[in-house]
Amino acid sequence: MYEFAGGREPLRKLIDTFYSSVLADPLLQPLFGSGKPSHVDHLTDFDAEAFGGPDTFTRELGFQHLVDVHRGLEITDAQRERFIELYMAAVDKVGLSDDPAFRQALREHVEFGTTVAQQNSHAVTDDQLHPLNAVPHWTWPGPTSTEPADPQEAS
Repeated sequence: MYEFAGGREPLRKLIDTFYSSVLADPLLQPLFGSGKPSHVDHLTDFDAEAFGGPDTFTRELGFQHLVDVHRGLEITDAQRERFIELYMAAVDKVGLSDDPAFRQALREHVEFGTTVAQQNSHAVTDDQLHPLNAVPHWTWPGPTSTEPADPQEAS
C-alpha cells in the first residue's frame, strides 16, 4: 500500500490536509486542542509504517506513545465516525488513487485504528486497553484494475 500510495510524500500531503480539517472541525478540535506541529509527521510515519513503509514511527516514538496520547480523551462514537469521514475526504481531496480495493483498505485501516484509539481513550486500567501493542501492518489484495500502470507496458 505504501508504494501504491506513492510513498511518504503523498501520505504526508494526505495527513496534512486531514489534520487541517480536524483542527477546523468543532466536533474533533477539542480532542486535538490547537494542534502540534509534530503531529502531522507522527501520523504520517504511523500510516507509512502500517502500509509497509519504513518503521520510523516504531523506532522514534514506539507504540506506547500512541496509547499514552489517547488515554483519557474519552472519544465518542460521533468523534470516531467524524474522524473516519474527514480522513476519507482528505484521501479524495489530495487525489490518492480511487482504486476500490485501495480505498477499501484505507477505510478499514482508519476504522480499525479509531476503534483501538477509542477503546484506549476510555481505559482506566491497563487491562482495559486494546490488546494491540504494535503498529499493525495493513495489507490489501492489490489494485483491482488489470490495466498496466505504465501505458508503455500495454504495447
